[in-house]
Amino acid sequence: MDILEPLKSRILAASQVARRGGLVIYPTETVYGLGCNPFDIDAVKRVFQVKGQRRKPVPILASSINYIEKIACVTRDGKILAQRFWPGPLTLIFLKKRLLPDVVTSRLDTVGVRIPKHDVARELIRLCGGLLIGTSANVSGEQPPRTVEEIPRELKEQVDAVIDCGSTEYGMPSTIADLSRGKLRMIREGPVGLKELSNLL
Repeated sequence: MDILEPLKSRILAASQVARRGGLVIYPTETVYGLGCNPFDIDAVKRVFQVKGQRRKPVPILASSINYIEKIACVTRDGKILAQRFWPGPLTLIFLKKRLLPDVVTSRLDTVGVRIPKHDVARELIRLCGGLLIGTSANVSGEQPPRTVEEIPRELKEQVDAVIDCGSTEYGMPSTIADLSRGKLRMIREGPVGLKELSNLL
């Protein structure tokens, strides 16, 4: 059965919430994400408040690479890795473009981006305009949630919509690789290993 069919009205409602400046919890193939419109500065600030973290950059998830290229300077190597691993559990860091508000990247000149493999996540992001904040739906420093039940009640009470799709596929955060300075640098090991990335490049 199409996973989207029974959730279509909930996904649409959540996208409308995000478009109005609200926060949404949604599934990806890695862990549950906490999202908002990345161009809504007040909404992004709320994400930081909900997570209770220092101003650490938050990643952005996209429905297609065309949207990523609006906010990030995708390199040649980046396109090679994207073709192989997107949609999937690999976050790539590139130099950001000026269109993206500095609050998202904590004033750094780089941004982490990926296209999720989860159908519900991609449909939600598409309905939100192609881009959505994709930080994990946890209090900073705590374990990223694999299910909605693992998300602290206090956090859930501070968001405006929740899409529950049961357990995530990987149950661990994505791999993060930095390509912003020309050479591949592994930031966090995850479902995709360094050897897999290096072999392609």
